[in-house]
Amino acid sequence: MQVSLADISTSHWCARHVAAIDDFSDQTIPQAPANLPRTLLDGLYLWDMWPLQLPDGSTAKPDGWTIWFILSSPAIPDPDLRHGLARIRLVIEKDGEWRDCGNALPDGYNPGSREWAGTSVFDPETGMVTLFYTAAGYPGEDPITFAQRLFQTSGALEVKDGIAAITGWSEPAESVESDGRHYMIVNQKEGVPGFIKGFRDPAHFRDPATERDYLLFTGSIPNANSDWNGCIGIAEATGSGFSGWQLLPPLITADGLNNEQERPHVIAQGGLYYLFWSTQRKVFEPNGPNGPNGLYGMVAPSLFGPYEPLNGTGLVAANPDSEPFQYYSWWVMDDLQVASFVDLVGVGTGPIVDDAAWRRAHFGGVPAPRFRICLDGNRAWVDQG
Repeated sequence: MQVSLADISTSHWCARHVAAIDDFSDQTIPQAPANLPRTLLDGLYLWDMWPLQLPDGSTAKPDGWTIWFILSSPAIPDPDLRHGLARIRLVIEKDGEWRDCGNALPDGYNPGSREWAGTSVFDPETGMVTLFYTAAGYPGEDPITFAQRLFQTSGALEVKDGIAAITGWSEPAESVESDGRHYMIVNQKEGVPGFIKGFRDPAHFRDPATERDYLLFTGSIPNANSDWNGCIGIAEATGSGFSGWQLLPPLITADGLNNEQERPHVIAQGGLYYLFWSTQRKVFEPNGPNGPNGLYGMVAPSLFGPYEPLNGTGLVAANPDSEPFQYYSWWVMDDLQVASFVDLVGVGTGPIVDDAAWRRAHFGGVPAPRFRICLDGNRAWVDQG
């Protein structure tokens, strides 16, 4: 049965929650090792990543391989400019061995000028993969813009001799459009990462209570009282085969607190719904409380809330004080392992230097070592074992 608007309870992540962040030693990610590899695929930066999932959210492992979709760009002199060149890369991994399988989508296939993050769902009965992703900008634009639209396409997966390929991609179709009512229409012509508005990062979730399909996404509230007006949006599939998406009001807002609740996704466990996102200290409202770069989350008895911040603050896992910029863009897998990428290492407490050569010297651009979190009701912490 389609969800009723009366069933949706928009929850709020507020300044009082973040102001309560104090001792977060239980939520601290281990410091990056000194011998951390700085290259995985020669000549490429790699960052936001997500595993191929089954419809129930568990990780698909055809032939024992985990299939990863990872944003990539050439290893250009200034890594801050990588977002303007982003393509989705197909990479497979087993027992610590990574193999490159090339760009996920054919050249010229994207209805935008760049391919930004999303999720991917595998149907083992048909062998088909559905890729939900963000089309940023428009083809042929110069200079690039920061317009964002949600698209999806499907293709046939084959894994043979340790190499994955997805062929026969369908024509990319816009999943759902922003309405200007619940979510800003994001068509910015200019901006810098961290301070643009959002209609991106589509993440599939099938509610085990109803077997209905949803897309969560990073959004921005229109007509807000603050420029720090981030939210986590949701759309429901009303048709078959991931079709007929209908926008619903936001699940969580951070109006007046935070500009970006990036890459939101849900894990259902123990009869509860855990909603996670990533954010950075620099995107909190500058005159209010702020938290560390980290993985944040809230928990609810149903997909539509009401949500309360985990640990009373929302903080689930944070970079250590000694290396506050080391990792970013966390993704919680069904077994509670957390994937991310190496951002800036060897920086210490800063300051961040506005210089391309400095950024290149410190940028990782590779998958980070994984860690695991533990969940118990409204508590969450990093497994230090």
